[in-house]
Amino acid sequence: MPHTIDYYFAPQSPYVYLGHARFVRMAAEAGATVNVLPVDLGGKVFPVSGGLPLNKRAPQRQAYRLLELKRFSEWLDIPLNVQPRYFPCHGDDAAKLIVAVELKDGTEPALRIAHAVLRACWAEDRNIDDETTLSALLAEQGLPRARIEDAHSQAAHVRYEANTQRAIAAGVFGAPTYIVDGEMFWGQDRLDFVQRRLAR
Repeated sequence: MPHTIDYYFAPQSPYVYLGHARFVRMAAEAGATVNVLPVDLGGKVFPVSGGLPLNKRAPQRQAYRLLELKRFSEWLDIPLNVQPRYFPCHGDDAAKLIVAVELKDGTEPALRIAHAVLRACWAEDRNIDDETTLSALLAEQGLPRARIEDAHSQAAHVRYEANTQRAIAAGVFGAPTYIVDGEMFWGQDRLDFVQRRLAR
């Protein structure tokens, strides 16, 4: 029986970026069904789970975060600017764009545009909180520009809210979170465990 993975993420997270391509490959190799679930992490998940926005974390934690991002970038050989020009940023518009692509075009294009958004923020110094950037990313991925309008639709808004409430109900507290057949794995550094779970 094929595995099902609920993939909870925020499109402005560097840890989601570091794990995204590996996760997508892993899921494809396992023939797993992926539920693409961008969520409002900072605005709604953190307040009920004890998480703090980056600028409210202790200086020690902020400094160590930069060190860890550099380590993982080098270890995984994934280009990453640890202090990108357009971060912190709001991820809601990008998240709703991913939702709209999933609703209209399906899972694979949604995962593809998600990767483009993540890469734009963390490797290309592009502003993912800007509609011009999002339009350009759609074009680069061969997706219709109409998805920008679709991202502003009630359907996209409702789905984004539903994803967020689903995350809270599932006990999600950070991103990325992968729930494989009901078992939770938090963080891109847990992808080895995800792979083992998929191999069962």
